Amino acid sequence: MRILQLHSNFIAYTPVQKEIQIAEEAEKKENRVEEVVVLFTAVEEGDSEALAQKAIDDVRAFLGKQKTNRVLIYPFAHLSSSLSNPNDALKVIKAMETYAKEKGIETYRAPFGWNKQFTVSIKGHPLAEQARAYAPAAEADQAKKEAEPVSAALKAEDKMQSFWHVLLPDGSLVPVEEFRFKGHGNLQKFSQYEIKKARAVTSMPPHVSLMRRLEIADYEPGSDPGNLRWYPKGRMIKSLLEQYVNLRMNQYGAMEVETPIMYDFNHPSLSSYLNRFPARQYVLKSEDKDLFLRFAACFGQFLMAHDAQFSYKQMPVKLYELTRYSFRREKSGEVVGLKRLRAFTMPDCHAFCIDLEQAKQEFLKRFDMCIEVLSTIGLTKDDYEIAMRFTRGFYEENKAFLAELASTFGKPMLAEVWNERFFYFILKWDLNFIDNQNKAAALSTDQIDVENAKRYEITYVDEKGEKQHPLILHCSPSGAIERDVYALLEKAYREQMQGKAPMLPLWLSPTQVRLIPISDKYMGKVEELAQKIEAACIRVDIDDSASTLQKKVREAEQEWIPYVVVIGEKEVESGNLSVRDREAKAQQTMTADTLVAKIAAKVAGKPFKPLPLPRNLSKRPQFHG
Repeated sequence: MRILQLHSNFIAYTPVQKEIQIAEEAEKKENRVEEVVVLFTAVEEGDSEALAQKAIDDVRAFLGKQKTNRVLIYPFAHLSSSLSNPNDALKVIKAMETYAKEKGIETYRAPFGWNKQFTVSIKGHPLAEQARAYAPAAEADQAKKEAEPVSAALKAEDKMQSFWHVLLPDGSLVPVEEFRFKGHGNLQKFSQYEIKKARAVTSMPPHVSLMRRLEIADYEPGSDPGNLRWYPKGRMIKSLLEQYVNLRMNQYGAMEVETPIMYDFNHPSLSSYLNRFPARQYVLKSEDKDLFLRFAACFGQFLMAHDAQFSYKQMPVKLYELTRYSFRREKSGEVVGLKRLRAFTMPDCHAFCIDLEQAKQEFLKRFDMCIEVLSTIGLTKDDYEIAMRFTRGFYEENKAFLAELASTFGKPMLAEVWNERFFYFILKWDLNFIDNQNKAAALSTDQIDVENAKRYEITYVDEKGEKQHPLILHCSPSGAIERDVYALLEKAYREQMQGKAPMLPLWLSPTQVRLIPISDKYMGKVEELAQKIEAACIRVDIDDSASTLQKKVREAEQEWIPYVVVIGEKEVESGNLSVRDREAKAQQTMTADTLVAKIAAKVAGKPFKPLPLPRNLSKRPQFHG
């Protein structure tokens, strides 16, 4: 069970629509409770009535200290990705309410199973906001954790001492406490997030409700937390992003390969590498072997490179794979929405370089490439910050190189500096999106690896005919594909808060044009127009539902459709279309040919996939209620 406890001046909420079949009956009117402790509550698998009582006992202790006696239990599924089934959850919520009343607490409860609009005013004292988590079997969970293998790198990460600086575009380092963040608000948020290492999520980020409402993705209760279901629209968005990254890596000169998703835990090279990589593994048994699920494409590509023969003349040799999937046993409190998953799609490119000089040259090329990749996806330098990670020794020996990277980015970067090397790399950068909760998530990344060529016995032949170990660059040009979708949704929400129309980039919008006939007698013309637009490789659909015209237009707005065209007698006779342009927030008159040309110009060079759903809305199922 997870509870976000807010000591509030008031909360006002209005039930808007039922989300599940067993939703309780409720009036669609505003409810307001003053001077109240609000308990946003998510019931998880295995939670019991006894656990509910334990939670209320803790709340009673808090109420006594604050000299108040009023609570509102507010069902809030978004706090967890490991939810109980609705019937069991409702029983636990009711048990909380009953027990609270038995203990003399003035208790209110918001209806279960509803999407609700709410406003809450939180008091300003230090204990006003608290997150609580209750496990049904704490001892068993602890024993399981103790039995799980933990890499030496993770243990080192917990103990190592970092010195935080800001790397300026001229290459100089300024201690973070001396840097003036004026004009660099995002960098300040990112610095605080990284230094505190507060990864756990206590309230649901905006992209979670958006991914569900837009029918992109949702939690899968039948799987492990952090494994999502992707609806047709979301699968299309993911596929387009995957196609684009594959194309860009091909242009870069990387050779695409495919490798297994599971490996022998006791393979000498692999077991050694596991202890140098800060990630938790999924472990399974197969016959007489202990296996682990990969958390990156390194394992397969390194074993492949071990068996390959190449010389200095062919270097850098570049191998690439789009892993679907990579697996990491992230902590349950950190698994949320599309931001942090346990199974994710990761483009992974390794370049095998002759020496540090060649590695640095390639590093610069890839740095530019990653910034370009994210720009094409729809993320600009204003949307993210970069962290450089290196030792003091590397900085002193490579100041000019780091200055070139900093100058290329053109903004100050956070620098994590170590006195000694903890990991297998001597330099790493990661590009981090800053979301609406002031938390960060790494997207693109690259690093210079000085250990694994020797560990895996990867060699090349130098100009003297002798075998040498290369340096290895590890790059993900976009980061996890799921995180790209997270970043786009969080960015859209931020723009909505700024008064802009939220939307996805045009080339990723599941429907690019929606046609709305004023009445059924225009359906023939509308279908002809749809075929013409579709022939130009544009995703177009038709709202032929029985709703009113106003409702159809409103629903197109809610679905973030970039271009909406209402068609009646005037449009049929004149051939001119009245087009609602979402990005421009304007109504424009143009011909079908002009509309097609406008869209074609905006999506030029981007991958295309056809509409992922039936063209007519009346033929579509509803995936999220």
